[in-house]
Amino acid sequence: MGRYENRARHASPLQRTGVCNRAMLKIKRIYEPPTAEDGRRILVDRLWPRGLTKDGAKIDEWLKEIAPSDELRKWFGHDPARWEEFRTRYHQELKGHTELLEKVRSEAKKGTVTLLFAAKDAEHNNAVVLKEMLD
Repeated sequence: MGRYENRARHASPLQRTGVCNRAMLKIKRIYEPPTAEDGRRILVDRLWPRGLTKDGAKIDEWLKEIAPSDELRKWFGHDPARWEEFRTRYHQELKGHTELLEKVRSEAKKGTVTLLFAAKDAEHNNAVVLKEMLD
């Protein structure tokens, strides 16, 4: 076995698949404690989360402009029955924010970016759709 084959065999799964070069995006509820693994923490909700101070949130940036419009947010109301239609409508809104999307993509290429949301439902919220759009 040559020395390069040996290195490949002992490389991590991420190194073997080339994932190390991809953007690293995560989503997390803002009420969960911040960790070093979060990297750059970006709040992607239009409204400030209830009960949190700006200091206590430990965010690096608040991109409320990339959040769903007030009209779409109110229509959705976090109703899972409206999820598919919400995703479709939010995707359409995001197409008008290419500059902000590229900004987040660029940050994620430099290091981990965690998109923060306040919703109780971790599977049906705008951060999920935003991450889909950015991946």
